[in-house]
Amino acid sequence: MSTRTYFKTVNINSTGPNTSDTSILLIYTGGTIGMDRHPETGSLIPFDFEKIIDAVPELRAFDFELTVISLDPLIDSSDVTSQHWVQLGTIIEEFYEDFDGFVILHGTDTMAYTASALSFMLDGVHKPIILTGSQLPIGEKRTDARENLMSALEIASERHESGEMLVQEVCICFNSKLLRGNRSKKSQNFNFTAFRSYNYPSLAEAGIFIEYKRDMFWKDPINGPVRSMKEINANVMLLKIFPGMHKEMIAHMLKQPQLQGVILESYGSGNIPSSGWFIELIEEIVKKGVIVVNISQCTGGTVMQGHYATSAKLNKIGVLSGKDMTTEAALTKLMCLLTKYKDSERVKELIGIPLKGELTL
Repeated sequence: MSTRTYFKTVNINSTGPNTSDTSILLIYTGGTIGMDRHPETGSLIPFDFEKIIDAVPELRAFDFELTVISLDPLIDSSDVTSQHWVQLGTIIEEFYEDFDGFVILHGTDTMAYTASALSFMLDGVHKPIILTGSQLPIGEKRTDARENLMSALEIASERHESGEMLVQEVCICFNSKLLRGNRSKKSQNFNFTAFRSYNYPSLAEAGIFIEYKRDMFWKDPINGPVRSMKEINANVMLLKIFPGMHKEMIAHMLKQPQLQGVILESYGSGNIPSSGWFIELIEEIVKKGVIVVNISQCTGGTVMQGHYATSAKLNKIGVLSGKDMTTEAALTKLMCLLTKYKDSERVKELIGIPLKGELTL
């Protein structure tokens, strides 16, 4: 296994029966799960993940080999950038042949963005890549960290009857549910059900037994060696429609010379204000080659461009329907497509096609 300077490695020696030849790589990036309370001030401080076995001794009960790496420096999830996605993708690519599954501990604020990005960045994945975290630090008495971590690791180690890994996609495991990563959204910051998948069923539910919905799983049609993107085109912006928008402010944002893509968060089923100036601004940037994708502000449902007159105008000027994609999926998908393809027509074609199970046709 390669030794990189950006992480520290901890090996967990199992006390289980060691009947499995499975090996899992646990990647700690930062986030609430890795925090602890300062004994004097009560403030949250980073947990020394080299002592994870002291906090979660149950890790020794697994019958598979578990290796923990901790990024150095750690990432506050609110500081996540596309470069961090590249870093994570590179780690998975580098160690893909050494491990049977990957679990990433990540802060909850941008977990859905990272899960979505990794799903599009990585091609040829046929092993589980599961992100998890917690709402309370691992050192708290009532923490959800242990349950989330243990469930994620157990799911990541499951094999199909054929011997293949059971889950073969990027997922989020949180509060006993396994969700497709690029279908997930953070929905709560004050209870343990932090993530939901509004437009696609959960992939598994962990109760007394873990019940898998195998017919819901995604399997990448791409075979061959795993490859991760080494750069991300982040010249994309998110524009949320709201009542009372000012033309000058919107125009200033849309006329930035480096702009290559816009995710338009519209009302309901894809509707926008009927004001002439807004349509004119969007049409102007589309003519310049900027790709505009229309998604709904609603957490559930899909864009039906043309269903109402106010959205029919978007069809006419070349705005693309994002169907039922989440904001996180639409944004990261567009970034990745703009990186992979210089031909804008190819990007437009692929936006409306499910590449990693991110949308419903």
